[in-house]
Amino acid sequence: MHWRIRVIGRISGDRRISASAFLVFLAVFAVSKISVASAATDIRVVDDMGKIVSLPAPAQRIIALSPHVTELVFSAGGGAKVVGVVDYSDYPESAVKIAHVGSANALDLERIVSLRPDLVIGWRSGNPQSALERLNRLGMPVFLSEPRKLEDIPTNIERIGALMGTAEVAGREAARFREEARQLGERYSGRPPVRVFYQIWDRPLITVNGDHMISAVLKLCGGENIFGDLRALAPEISVESVLERNPEVIMVGGSATEHNQTEFWSKWPLLSAVKNGRVFRLPPDHMQRQTARILLGAGRVCELLESVRVQRAGR
Repeated sequence: MHWRIRVIGRISGDRRISASAFLVFLAVFAVSKISVASAATDIRVVDDMGKIVSLPAPAQRIIALSPHVTELVFSAGGGAKVVGVVDYSDYPESAVKIAHVGSANALDLERIVSLRPDLVIGWRSGNPQSALERLNRLGMPVFLSEPRKLEDIPTNIERIGALMGTAEVAGREAARFREEARQLGERYSGRPPVRVFYQIWDRPLITVNGDHMISAVLKLCGGENIFGDLRALAPEISVESVLERNPEVIMVGGSATEHNQTEFWSKWPLLSAVKNGRVFRLPPDHMQRQTARILLGAGRVCELLESVRVQRAGR
């Protein structure tokens, strides 16, 4: 930035400027200081892809592009700021009434634009890459959420809270999550291991590997994922492979009901989990959504695995 200053003389080797020029200088200097201060107060947060997301002010109109993101925003204290969600965003109950912008894998971009969001929170592995790139090109700030570890959940809550200006609420919820997870781990993670098969879906038969967050829940409770060694995050497997690895416990999520899965696995009565009546149904939203509610699932898993240890000891 340049200023034109009229020199009217020297005093002790210093230049003097006219009063009018000096006032202009002060005005321009003040504006530049305000600009610097404004830039310094921009909100800058790193998302799960390592990208910096910047906002000039806390977000007031948010679109959440997955059910888990919707929950995280509410957990961070920003439920009233959400103006758009995708299908199956059914928790908390008030989220059901929010305008829909398609499904996670089929976004309605026109609807998103019409809602004038100042922040879009996407799901890296669940939203179409082309749609996310289009939103970026349209100038919308996009924060990508991709929790893979238990610790990623409170971290997401804190970062989303920072973007919304609800850091205090988000911080409390993140601290609660970490403390409850710590207590579960302290109580159960060192207990004798129990071998578990987690069934995420039944047709086809799908499980999770050791890198999946569900495996982190099992580990927190002293469980051992019998398919933890597989390379794919959510691999398709065969019944024969389950029989070969012979889990002590079968935990069923997905859309299957406890009754039909118990009946299905009863075809193999020599399977340890079947023989000992350890085929359990878990609410999928408490295990398969990367949200604060996963601790509800973890608490149930820990109780079930401890009951197996008690049963062992009573033999």
